[in-house]
Amino acid sequence: MNATAGQAEGRSLADRFGIEPGMVVMEMGYDDDVDEDLRDALIDRCGELVDEDTDEVVDVVLLWWRDGDGDLTDALVDVVTPLASTGSVWVLTPKTSHSGFVEPSDVTEAAQIAGLSSTSSFAAGPSWTATRLVRPKSEKTRR
Repeated sequence: MNATAGQAEGRSLADRFGIEPGMVVMEMGYDDDVDEDLRDALIDRCGELVDEDTDEVVDVVLLWWRDGDGDLTDALVDVVTPLASTGSVWVLTPKTSHSGFVEPSDVTEAAQIAGLSSTSSFAAGPSWTATRLVRPKSEKTRR
């Protein structure tokens, strides 16, 4: 997706993901099938994407996930550790007609087991769907 398409909708992709300049954004599951235009838009906003080996507290996690990548619940439990109490996780899964499609119910179930709640989903480019996960409000206030 290019900047013009984002402007036509009134909000850029970075806006839809809630990415702000200076945020620490961790990326997991990168492979040659990811949406490079989406990555570029997010990098343009935050400056860089850090990998899962970072020691920083992160504001946002981008998790590219495909059927066959392993156990989604385990991956979500792992990303909660470096996540700021008010942070969010974006699970990016291939759309229905694409290889590696993941049922939305599988994402919701894994999120619940990992202590996260699904809040929204949208088409994040031609091949990917983005689902936002956050800690429940009661969990945020305790941290």
